Formats: sequence, structure tokens, C-alpha cells
Amino acid sequence: MMIRQVSRQLAASAFVFSVAALASTPSAMAAKHRSLPGSDAISHLLHPAHQTTIRRDEWGVPHIAGATDADVAYGLGYAQAEDDFATLKLGTITARGQLAAVQGQSATDSDYMVQLLDIWGTIDRRYETDLPEGVKKVLDAYAEGVNAYVAAHPEKAGDPIAPFTGKDLVAGMMFNSPNFYGLDGVFKSVMAPTKSPAPAKGPDKTAMLQTDEPLPTGSNGLAVAPNRSSDGATRLLVNSHQPFTGPFAWYEAVLQSDQGWHVAGGFFPGSPFMLHGHNEHLGWANTVNNPDLADVYELKINPADPNQYRLDGTWKDFERRTVSIQVKQADGTLKPMDREVVRSAHGPAVRTDHGVFAIRYAGMDEVRQPQQYYALNKAKDLAEWKAAMAMQALPSINYVYADEKGNIGYVYNGKFPVRKEGLDWSGVLPGDRSDLIWTSLVPFAGIPQLWSPKSGLVFNSNNTPFRASDPADDLKPEVYSKTMGIQTNMTNRAWRVLETYGQTPFISGNQFYSLKFDSSYSTRSDVAKLLQQLGNMDAKSDADLQEAQVVVRAWDLRTGTTSRGAALVLLSGIILQQGGGKVSPQDALRTSAAYLKTYFGRIDPTWGEVNRIRRGKLDMPVDGGPDTYRAIYGRPGPDGRLTALAGDTFVMFVAWDKTGQVSSRSVHQFGSATLDEKSPHYADQTPLFAQEKTKPVYFYEKQLAAHIAYLYRPGEPPAPPPPPPKGPKLF
Repeated sequence: MMIRQVSRQLAASAFVFSVAALASTPSAMAAKHRSLPGSDAISHLLHPAHQTTIRRDEWGVPHIAGATDADVAYGLGYAQAEDDFATLKLGTITARGQLAAVQGQSATDSDYMVQLLDIWGTIDRRYETDLPEGVKKVLDAYAEGVNAYVAAHPEKAGDPIAPFTGKDLVAGMMFNSPNFYGLDGVFKSVMAPTKSPAPAKGPDKTAMLQTDEPLPTGSNGLAVAPNRSSDGATRLLVNSHQPFTGPFAWYEAVLQSDQGWHVAGGFFPGSPFMLHGHNEHLGWANTVNNPDLADVYELKINPADPNQYRLDGTWKDFERRTVSIQVKQADGTLKPMDREVVRSAHGPAVRTDHGVFAIRYAGMDEVRQPQQYYALNKAKDLAEWKAAMAMQALPSINYVYADEKGNIGYVYNGKFPVRKEGLDWSGVLPGDRSDLIWTSLVPFAGIPQLWSPKSGLVFNSNNTPFRASDPADDLKPEVYSKTMGIQTNMTNRAWRVLETYGQTPFISGNQFYSLKFDSSYSTRSDVAKLLQQLGNMDAKSDADLQEAQVVVRAWDLRTGTTSRGAALVLLSGIILQQGGGKVSPQDALRTSAAYLKTYFGRIDPTWGEVNRIRRGKLDMPVDGGPDTYRAIYGRPGPDGRLTALAGDTFVMFVAWDKTGQVSSRSVHQFGSATLDEKSPHYADQTPLFAQEKTKPVYFYEKQLAAHIAYLYRPGEPPAPPPPPPKGPKLF
């Protein structure tokens, strides 16, 4: 009974992710999208004006070249569709607010949020006016590349979501970005059956075992300046933690146009721009942050008219409309479901059994995110990069920066509202005062950021921005208004940076690399506290518990594949967290021990026996665990083992040597063919990933030339490059 129970507990944990679940988050209001006609009518898409070449290296990574930035975007759209069309399609359906028509009743809240956030209404009002023509050309070209893929594959020509448009891409960005700082949690809290005194605005806690989060609270970014490097190089670690598959899984590409767009790094499906990585001159890593960027207001409703709310002593009419959500039924038919969409002067509003609440949030009515990404991609120096950041179109996310000049920096980015001082903005606010409806932002220069500290080190691992370097260089909390809601937490990964990189006076290239794969827990971490709790609790006369405690006390806080004790402690932690205070430490340890004995014949199997990465026919042990710097989040399978499905994914090491020459290495947990099981690149990088190795990034033409495996234009079948011309050798 206990074994079945813990299996259910583990399977229900946040180690469980799915494309459907990830897609079922706020998206965008459905607009009118007609289906493409038959393939004959759209064959012109295969021969557009774009002069684009796709070259894939031996790892299948696409290197897109073109005369213009739009040419390159067109090729990227085509290449991503080749490798992950299903995810592109799902993301588009979600962003249009049409997910319930595909997934049924479970997706109605997602479609409702699309309408509630007025994504498509905002696009209709602002897309043409707020975005420069050059940005729209790139967005449209990417969408044309996806459409060209549909045209080249007759079996997809009648797909109901085609044609893709540049507006679809903006809708996806508008929908997804606020969720990275926790907007979805705010709405979930407000719409809960019972009233919450303080809405969830993103957890200010360590990411020990994120068993109740849809995504692991993770990511690492770190930069070392020349004065901290043993060889005078500038180094950058790009190490976001994401699901292994789905709309937020990393995709690697290298782009180069004759107009100066030359980048290498990570993209999401449906993203025309590099989200993190490097160009020739500079680069950056992103990590998720959790500032307070959303406010909840409780509205006073007119007793004589439920469609009015009180503001500054007068009754105001809600903006109201009824939307119809198409919901797929068990027999495959669609049934409309009507829901009311309400908006006040504060923002979107929801009626609940315990009141009417309005939400105002960072990123509301903002369409310029692609413009800022584009500017970051093309920045040639620190001044241009800061100018791009000063646009403040991106609602949140930490940035760790490095460049060819030896500059390093950290930015706790956010669209921070200028709020009235002296109030507690973390709870529910009175909705009848217009002076609490903020209208301006803290300027970029006023948000937490640290540039070129004397220590030569900056980092973030989803921890407080007030621990971002050596202690002497850290930012001071008293400089910033408490109304900004800046997080104060530490994670195990942050502690480990201070204990590893932070304790190394001069960091060599090999050390920079090897320390990234640290798989230990700090003695200051939540896991260390859990270890003490389990080891010191009263086992009384229970022989099984006493045996388990021997293993617990011997564990050295490491999660290497040969480590014993890691499985027992970490599985106990999952059970305790899932129990929500209703499970005792004794029961958690007893259940974990029984689980391991059943599946592995002993209570102390090696971590490598339990912790696996599986892809196709590959089944390999892997170091790391939740909230280790080598982050691995797994899901239990029928054999009792944990299969990694989130955490470390695309990892990139970037270096500029003393002369400013850039080079980089990377690894992906699977390969470039994220969904094509028949492709040789479906799992070709998995052994590298499991063994903590990397491959070179062929950033320059001279590097790529000898490594081109396929060369083609969109619409053509991939083919090997032609052999070099024969002739007399000069040397």
C-alpha cells in the first residue's frame, strides 16, 4: 500500500511536466484565422523573395544564412518547423485562445485567460503603431518560413492553424512572459474557492524540491571578468533550467545575415530571436526572478448594479463583453461555452464567490517584447545593450552579462511600478482609490544592477539580487524601495556558487567548466536541513527507521551517480512536501525506504541506479538533482527509477580571450530534432549531456566549413554539401 502511495505522490509531483500542461497557461484572444487552401495555391511560399540557406552541422544544429535579417528569420522558422512543428502548432493554438477546441474542458481556463488579458485586442490596437517596420518584417518572415514548411509537406497543407503570422509570435510572447514572474499564480490565487489574504506572486523561497510548481524554479547565470580569470579571459555561463520538451524547451541555432545579425544560442519554439547566448561582441544568460510585479485590488460593487464598481467616491461602469469558447466534446464535436470578460480601470477583473478583484500587472498591454529582443541580439557593445534594456518591454527575468571588452554585469530586470510609499503592496489593495492605480515605471537606471565589481564575479541562481558577487561588492537592500517587492531568498545553487566559484581567486577555463557540474548541496541548504531532520528524529524502537537513519547520516550531500543515500533523502523530501504538513518525517522516511527496497532490493541504491536520462533507446545514469548546480528533475516510472525531464537543458560556455576573440561550446540534453524519433539528431547529444561533456559551437564561417552535414534552401530536401572543387594544390 505504501509503495503504491509513494508512486502516486511522486507521479503527481512537479517532476511531472507535459506539453499540454505547459501550454495551458494564459495565451491570447482568438482572432479570425482562416485555413490555408490546398498545396497548389500555396506553392509560391516555397519560392519567396528570401535568399536563405540552411546548413546543418554534424550535430544537426541549423546555421541559417541570408542577405537580410528577414531572410535569416525565414530560414529559422522553416528549420524550427522541421524539428518541432507540433510544439509550434500547439503554442500558436494556445496563443490564439483556441486550446479548448483541441484539448477539451481542461483548457477552457487557458482560453479564458487569453480573453481576459485582452492579448489580441492589444495587438489590434498597438501592433502597427508600436513596432518598427524592421521588427515586423522579421516576425512576418519567420511566420512565412513556418508556412513554407507546411506548404512543403502536403500532409500539413490543410492544417487549420495555417497561415502563421507575425502577430501570432507577439501574442505568444505577451502571454508567456508574465508567467515567468508568477502572474499565473496570482490569477490562480484570486480565483481560488476561498479568499486568500495575500495572493501568490511568485515564491520567495529556495527551490529545494519543487513538487507543486509547473516548472522547476531554476537557472544559473555566471560571468567572470579578466581579473578573476587565470588566463585573462572573460567567461559567461548560460544555463537556464527548463523542461526537456514543450513550448519552453530550448532549441539551438546559429544565425548570420549580411545586415549584422550574427548570434548563437537558445531559442524557444516560435521565437524568432535568440533569447540568451552570444553574438561576436557580447552575450548574456537569463534566470527567472520573482519580484512583486502584480497587484490585486478588491472592488466595491454597487448594491443596486453589479456591473458598477466604486472609484474615488463615484460608481464606474465595468467594460464588459461576452466571449464564446469552443470546447471539444468526447465525440469530437465542438460546443460553445460563453463567459463574461470584465475590465476595470485597474485592469482585468474577475468575479468570485468571495468578491470581485482586479489585477494590474507588469507587461499589461505591451507588444514591444520582440523589438527589445531584436535590439539585444544586434547590440555591439555595452552601451547599445543597456539602451536595449532601457526599453523596458520585457516584464522580468534576470540578466547576467559579459562582453569582449571584459565588462561583466548583473541586472535584476523588471517593469517595476512606481507605487505609493508606506503601503503594504504584497496583499490585497482597496480598489476604490485611483491613487493606488500606478501608471509609471521605475526607470532602468533605478532597478537593481551590478556592473564590473572589483571581485570580477557576478552570478544569479534565482536568488536575491543582494547576493550577486563577493560580499564586498554586493548591492545594498536599503537603496531600493520596499514597494518594489524584491526577493530576499537564497537557493542551494546560490550558496554553492559562493562556496565554489566564490572561493577560487583565479578561475581557469577548466575550473569554470568543471564547477558548473557541481552536484552537491550546501550545508546551508534546505536539503541539509532535511538531512538533519531525518537523521535526528526519534526512531524509537523501529528497526526499519533505525536502519534508514544509518544511511541518512552517512550521506555526504552529493548527488553523483555513485552516491548512496541521495535517493533515500530526496524521495523523503518529496513525500514531505507533497504531504503539506500532514505526513510525519518518520512516515516519509519509512515509505521511501520501502519504495527503494521494493524496486532496487536495498534502501541505499546508488543515485545513478535511480536517476536516469532516457531518450529513444538510451537509458543512462546522470548526476545532479533538484536545486543542485547540475540541476536534474525526474519523474518516477513503472520500474521505480526517475527519468529526467527538466533542469539542465541547453548549456553554453562562452569565452572572449585577451584579444576579444569569442569562442563557445554547448550541449543539449537530446539534440536538434526535438520531436523526430527517426532523426539521427533525436538523441545524439544525450551521451555528451549525461557525461557532462560539450561540443564546439561553429560560430564563424571558417569553423563551420569543414562540419557541414546538410546544405539546402527551405522547401528543398536536406542534402550533403557538394564536394570541394578538384584542381592542382598550390601548397
